[in-house]
Order: sequence, then structure tokens, then C-alpha cells
Amino acid sequence: MAKARTATVSRRTGETDIEIMLNLDGAGRAEVQTGVGFLDHMLHALARHARFDLKVQATGDLHIDEHHTVEDVGIVLGRALAQALGDRKGITRMGHAIVPMDEALALVAVDFGGRGYFVFDGQFSTERIGQVGTTLIPHFFESLAHEGKLNLHARLLAGVDDHHRAEALFKALARALDMAVRIDDRLLGQVPSTKGTLTV
Repeated sequence: MAKARTATVSRRTGETDIEIMLNLDGAGRAEVQTGVGFLDHMLHALARHARFDLKVQATGDLHIDEHHTVEDVGIVLGRALAQALGDRKGITRMGHAIVPMDEALALVAVDFGGRGYFVFDGQFSTERIGQVGTTLIPHFFESLAHEGKLNLHARLLAGVDDHHRAEALFKALARALDMAVRIDDRLLGQVPSTKGTLTV
């Protein structure tokens, strides 16, 4: 019987209090409450298109702004990914997706190679989407990549509407993650690396 690939991670600071429960082999169910509407919307899309079951409960210093909440949810989600993957034996490891959202088009590629690294190529035309400053969208991705110990490249290829651009990015991230965390039966449970480890 395969080991459950799940994680529950909590993080409490003077700025935020966050708990995330993640099941990599879920059905795309999500329960998300961060107090930041657009972030909730993006996390629902991420869970649905990655086929993850995701529960996020977050409270933060929103009387200041949304920065700490968005950043810290990315941190905790990255840690949950790393914990749920464990030693990363048998996973496909790399994944990529190109996703359209009406006129917008986004590309995301990931590699769970054990090192956190993030590259973003794109720009937004407005300062905010709902409650979220657009500079926080790549910052969320960066936080997730560093804490999840994965390479994450994200690129906006087209788009006019910033909501569409951001949603295409999150959906592309979801599909890339779905591909990368899948078990490849051809590996026979081995680590997909010539080093023999993906966690150092």
C-alpha cells in the first residue's frame, strides 16, 4: 500500500497565523480562508487544476496590508509540498504547462531537484487585482519555490487583463506541479537523480 503523500504545516509569527493541510493525491477539493479574496480564488484554482486537496486557514495583519499574508501562505504551502513529497522517490520530478486564459497565456516549468530557485519574466499593467498588489504574485511564487526546494520558472507570454494573466500563471503552476509530483512507475521507487538524493 502506497504511503499517503500528505502534510499539515503550521506557522505562527507576529504577522500571520497559518495552517495548511495538503494531499498530493487528492481530487482538487479546496477549503481556503485567508481574508484576501483574490488569493483565495487563486488557491482554489491551484488545488483544482493540480488535483490536490488543500485546506488553508490564515489570519494576518490585513489592517496593515496583504503583503505578509500572501507571502507567508506561499512559505507554508512550499513547506507543505516539501513535507508531503518526503524523499521524493519515484516522482516524475519535472513538469511544465502552457495555459491560456482568454487573451492571456502563461508558461510555468518546475523541477523538484532539491534547490529553491525562481525566475519570472512578465509584467502587469495595474498595481492591484482586488486586494492583492500585482508585485505579490511573483513574490508568492518565489516564496513557494524556496520553501518547497524546487526550481520554478514562470513566464507571461501574452495578455491584457491582469486578472487573466494572474489566473493563467496559477493554473499553469497547478498543471506543472501535477505533472512533476506524479509517481513514475518506471522508476521503481528510485530517486530521479544521478546524485541519489533530491533533499540535500
